Parts: sequence; structure tokens; C-alpha cells
Amino acid sequence: MERYPKDSSRNAQKDGPQKLVIILLVCVCGLAVLLSFLPKVDHPADSTQSPTNSPRQSQIASRKHRPGLVYDSKSDPVEKQTAEEQVAARLTAFNKNRRETARRYADKLRIAVPTDLEKFFDAADRGNWEEIDRLYKELQKKRIDPNYPDAEALQKLFPTAQETWGAHGSAHSWPAQDLLDYGRDVLGSLKPDMVYLGGTDPGRFIPTFLNETSGGEPHIVLTQNALADGIYLDYVNFLYGDRMQTVGAEDSQMAFKQYLEDAAKRFAHDQQFPDEPKQMRPGENYKNEEGRVQVSGQPAVMSINELLLQKLQEKNPGLSFGMEESFSLPSTYKGAVPLGPLMELGAENATAPLTSSMADSSLNYWRDRVSQLTSAPEFDASQESGRAYAHMITAQGNLFSSQNFSTEAEQAYRLAQQLTGKYDLEPTGKLYDLLMRNGRAADATTVLTQFQQTYPDKADAIQKLVNQKR
Repeated sequence: MERYPKDSSRNAQKDGPQKLVIILLVCVCGLAVLLSFLPKVDHPADSTQSPTNSPRQSQIASRKHRPGLVYDSKSDPVEKQTAEEQVAARLTAFNKNRRETARRYADKLRIAVPTDLEKFFDAADRGNWEEIDRLYKELQKKRIDPNYPDAEALQKLFPTAQETWGAHGSAHSWPAQDLLDYGRDVLGSLKPDMVYLGGTDPGRFIPTFLNETSGGEPHIVLTQNALADGIYLDYVNFLYGDRMQTVGAEDSQMAFKQYLEDAAKRFAHDQQFPDEPKQMRPGENYKNEEGRVQVSGQPAVMSINELLLQKLQEKNPGLSFGMEESFSLPSTYKGAVPLGPLMELGAENATAPLTSSMADSSLNYWRDRVSQLTSAPEFDASQESGRAYAHMITAQGNLFSSQNFSTEAEQAYRLAQQLTGKYDLEPTGKLYDLLMRNGRAADATTVLTQFQQTYPDKADAIQKLVNQKR
């Protein structure tokens, strides 16, 4: 199961001086899920309050048997069950929810639910992860197989299978209590009626899963990574079209065009002024061969998603947005403030901009959370939960850095390092970059030297990281 943002690509072609045609080379209809094994995960953090967490130490002895809530809510239907029983009960409920969603969506589209999709949901009901994963991968292939008779219907309904697969994959790879704690941290930080934007696998699938099965009015839950995917946008419109204005095909075309124009200017600059700092981003590939433009790479895809997120916010001025960052989206930092483990976007419209007090409160939140996680006897830096939280801390470090809170950013990155060990270079890379930009080259070198001495098997990865920053 992919767990973190994954490089994807989009290609664009320009035929003739007047006509712009966008071609997406991403599994048929656009972005599926941009999730890869970069250790990224974010935790909800409120700019004024931190979610209430019982001390981790008190959970350990009776971890497998203690009752626990995702929320302290009387409406929660499984509030007195153990963590394992809760997750099992919620999976059963989520299976039913997404199967019914697939059927209702099919009715609206006037298509039949493919037999293979029904078989997948049958497997989800049985709860065998290996079978669920196998059938899901078969569906992935069939939906783009021109010889498969139900390919078009399966493609349109595929998001229901993807979310079901993601819920079961999370339950398979996360200890039950960790999963519930993470879901509580994320969803419990959201303000009433706030739209939630997930990014990583845990940040998307766990909140989606628990949001639908915890009682009360569910939040709107989206992924920022698939906003450029027409299939996903149609699905979002079906789910939430009565609660928000969604982005559509015209918005996507405008975002693609805007990105291509910007990329062309930056590419031209780098060609004309090779001695000046490069404006094209690492991993961003641009080619213009006889009027045919091709752009690919994760930065290109996420730049388009970023533009569409801006459009989504513009269309919904009355809604607030809480985000668990996947890849860094620089425009989202303007006006953003910490929201528990998350970021609240566009907060300048309603509250004061980021302040030292907010940054300090966020760091205190994370110090407490890191202490809880690392003091558990079973803590291991390779665990999903640690890497997920580290990604969220790093995202808030990015926010601090963007607002010139360099000291706070450094502290955030160092906290994130405590959770990842050698399994995620992201916090170390961000810290190195911050120190270099602040003229602290010696300190930056020390950071990498210490990391390499501690984890000598990561020498090649460290060198690659340094080369990318040059």
C-alpha cells in the first residue's frame, strides 16, 4: 500500500500557435493518488487550543483492551468497545457506506455497478487484507483495460473502491489505538463545518474512514492531491455538491494553461540566464520540441493542484479549510496558522496572522505529542504513526519558515527528526535547507554529518539530498 505522496506526471502539448491542448499521462483520466514513501504525515493543531490527549504512558499497559474513543462524543456508536473492536466495527460500517455510495452514484450516472466491484466489496466485508489488496489491484488494471467491458463504469466508480482499500490498508498497517488516536487528532482539531484536505495516505484515508463512521454531522473530506483528476472531481461533486461549490473541467483547463505559461517563462529564464539561480524546480521536467510542450514530474502536478485549491477557496468564501499537507504548496502558507496537527488556510480573513504566541503554542503541542510517542515501550521510528506525525510537524516547520519564524522552524524540524530515525530524510533535508538559507553553512554541514554518522547506510541518500539543494 502506498502511504505517502508519490511522484506523478502530467504532459501538455501545444499544437499550432493558437491552440493549447492539455494531455494528462496519469492512469487514464488524471491523477489517481499522489502518495509515495516519503515520510510525510500531519497532525491537527489549533492556533489557540490543542486537542485533549490522555498521556500515552497510561495507555500502554492496557493498550490492547482498554476502551477508547476517537472523539469524546456521546453520538459515537462504538464508544465502549476496545480499540480493536472499534476499528473492526467501523470497517464494517464503512464497507456498507461505500458500497451504497457506489450504487447511488451508479444510479445517478445511469450505469450498472460492475460485478467485479461488487466482488471487491464482498471481500472487504470478509476483512481479509491480502484478498482486498489483490482484488483492488485487479480493479486498477481493469479500469484502464480497453478490452474490459465495464472499464468506463469502473473508472467512474473507482473512488469508492480506493477509499475502501485505503481504510482497510490503514487498519492493516496501523495498531488499532494508534489509528484511532491519529483520527482523533485530525478530526478533533477541525472547527465546525470546516472542510478537511488530506494529502498523505494516512492523512486522507484514516480521516475519511472515521469521518463517516463516528456519528454526528460528517465533515467534507477531500484530498488536495487529486484536484486535477476529472474522475475524482465528479465524485466529489456527487458527495458534496449540495454543501460546497466544487471545481470542474473549465477550472482545470484554466489551471493547466496558467501553469504552462508560468513554466514556459521560468524555463526560458533558465535558458537565457544560465548563471542565475534556476527557476525550474527540482524534479520539474519541461520540453518544447518544435512547438510541442511536455511537462512532467511531481512539482508540475502539485502546482496544478495548488492552483485548483486556490480556485476552490475562491468559490467557497464562506467555508474554512484545514489541511494535512502532502507536498509543500507555498501559496497555502500565506495567512495560514497552526490548527492542532494541521494548518488552517486563509486564516487572515477571520483572525490575526501567524504570531510568535501561536508558533510557541504549536511547538508545545508537538513537544508533548513527541514525548508521548517516543516514551511508549513499543515505539520504533519505522512505524507508520511516527512518520505520519513527523510529516505533520515538518509541514508546520515549513509554515514557520515561510513567515520568517526561523527559530521556530528549526525547532519543528528537530522535533520531527526524533520520530523518523533513518526512515525519513525529509525533516533533515528541510533543516539543512533552512540553515543554509540563513547563512549557517557550518551548522547545516554538522546536521548531515551527524545523521550520516548515526546512519552510515544512508550515506548515498544524504549525498543525493545535498546535490538536490545545490
